[in-house]
Amino acid sequence: MIFRVARHTNDFEPIINFYNEILGLEILGNFKNHNGYDGIFFGKEGLDWHLEFTKSETKAEHKFDDDDLLVFYPKTKEEFEKIMKNIELNRIEKISPKNPYWKENGILISDPDGFKVVICKQGY
Repeated sequence: MIFRVARHTNDFEPIINFYNEILGLEILGNFKNHNGYDGIFFGKEGLDWHLEFTKSETKAEHKFDDDDLLVFYPKTKEEFEKIMKNIELNRIEKISPKNPYWKENGILISDPDGFKVVICKQGY
């Protein structure tokens, strides 16, 4: 089974910068004007999951709470440190998570749409 998380956004450029440049996910593909939608896919080549972001004339209205998270587990200490460096260089604010587990085991930030993202320290 292949797993895809799909979410609507209003602006691709900040999303591309965040998921590709800061988190280091690869751009796996994209599409233009498919039934009125444009889309872009992020992930890691050869894995059975990816993130899809779409945009259209309909504006995204996100409704999520503090426990709605995307959690990433870097596989190496070097990968984790590279992401942390990118977060610092881009002056992305670290947020205090609601769940105490993430206070001890991860770094919480927001993506450009305000969706919460955890970078877990326990993946390597």
